[in-house]
Amino acid sequence: MVLTGLLALFLLGDAVVRGGWGPMLLLAPWVLLGLWVVYQISFVSHVRVTGEGVLVQNLLRRTAFGWSQVRDIDLRWQLVFSLQDGTDLTSFGGPAHARPRRSRMRDEDARTVPTGFRDLADIRDRWQAADVTADQAIRRSWDWKALGALGVILVCAVVSVWLVEAS
Repeated sequence: MVLTGLLALFLLGDAVVRGGWGPMLLLAPWVLLGLWVVYQISFVSHVRVTGEGVLVQNLLRRTAFGWSQVRDIDLRWQLVFSLQDGTDLTSFGGPAHARPRRSRMRDEDARTVPTGFRDLADIRDRWQAADVTADQAIRRSWDWKALGALGVILVCAVVSVWLVEAS
């Protein structure tokens, strides 16, 4: 993300040097839109596990639920929560099933458990040790801050197109 931010800063700085502040302000929404997309795809999705339940954020969608709402937890290619309402929730930002490494340098007997399976075991342990009071209902919502930022960027992009067309 730092490299993407530096690239965006370089592009905007280059626009100021070559064309001035006006052209840079016309280009800024498009550069910021690209930065927003990279951030959303690469960094936003995550799984937050607590003693009371789980918060899963997949891109712009958030789902929070208590441990009593979970029927099963599995690791296919990504972490999957099977919920009591019959839905399966795949988490884009959680532990993932990785291919085994092919290393001829290590002894075959000294294999370690992949990180994804260790994380799955930790999450299952929390689920099984959860209090019966962890009965938070399933709540689905949108990431309103990210959508607000997208809205501001799109409004600025429309204004920049309108200014270019008007001149």
